[in-house]
Order: sequence, then structure tokens, then C-alpha cells
Amino acid sequence: MVREKVEIGVIVERRALKNPWVDHAWVPVALLVGAPAAAPWTVLEQSAGLIRYYAGAIEMEFFGTDTTMYRENLRSQRPSLWVVLRQTDVPPGVVLHLVTADPADAEALTETGTDIIEALPMPVEIRQQLAAFVEAHHVERPFIKRKRDRADPNAMARRDPSPGHRDDGK
Repeated sequence: MVREKVEIGVIVERRALKNPWVDHAWVPVALLVGAPAAAPWTVLEQSAGLIRYYAGAIEMEFFGTDTTMYRENLRSQRPSLWVVLRQTDVPPGVVLHLVTADPADAEALTETGTDIIEALPMPVEIRQQLAAFVEAHHVERPFIKRKRDRADPNAMARRDPSPGHRDDGK
């Protein structure tokens, strides 16, 4: 399988909320190409109600089998990368889980409802690298409609009880 890795740095914010059930929200806000020299969870900015962190770097992978989704992402009006934060009991309360260029991957992760997923604009350098990857490895696959088996109209039909069989539940 063809793969390519890219290192992405992620900046997140912890925003205070005026809400009776939740006191804060984590929001991914920016992406960096590569990893800066800062340690993960370095505070970059702090003001009333907001703390901005460098959450760390993560290796994002491009897979040769996913080029159709990458191509659709690149063709969209706003090519994006999806950042996934996962809640944890370890401070600061979230961990950087994944960065992906595949919208289907990001959508699949929304089903649990526990992860924090945010689409951010794809940096130009990553867009160029992803476009080159798609150009080099995309294989057009024809759509093949699957033929269904014919339904058996009697499969769910009510059957007559056999002679001597009581159908009153006794």
C-alpha cells in the first residue's frame, strides 16, 4: 500500500463558557506545517476566558486507497483538514488524536459523539503535497452496481399452522 506521512502542528483553544452544564470548550483553531520547537501543551496566549495552546504535532498519513476522497476535498471550495481531539482524564483534559484529509474518516468519527472534530483550512503547502500525491497515485475505479438477489415474496409471509397446532400461545 502506498503511503506518505506529513507532520502537522496543531493549535487549540480552551474557551470559558457561561453555561450551567459545561464550563469550557476545546476548539482546534490553526494548523502548522511541521512541528515547532515548543513542547506539547505550551501556552501561547492567555486572556480572560481563553487559553491558546500548541497542542503538539502529529503525523498525518496519506493512503493510496483514499485518493478519491482527497481529490474531492481538494476540489471543494474550502479544502480542509479535520482535527480530532479526544477527551481524557489526564490534564489538560484532551489529547490530540488525529488529523486527516479524508472527510469520510472525519465523518465516521462523529458517530460516537465523544470526540471533538473541527475542519480547518488546509495549509497551502499541504494542499500542494496532497495534490501531488493524488496525481501520482490515483487510480480511477469504475462504479460497478451490485445486482441484488431477487426477493422471496413468501419469506416473511405468515404460515398456516400445521394440523393439530394451536396458535393461541398455549
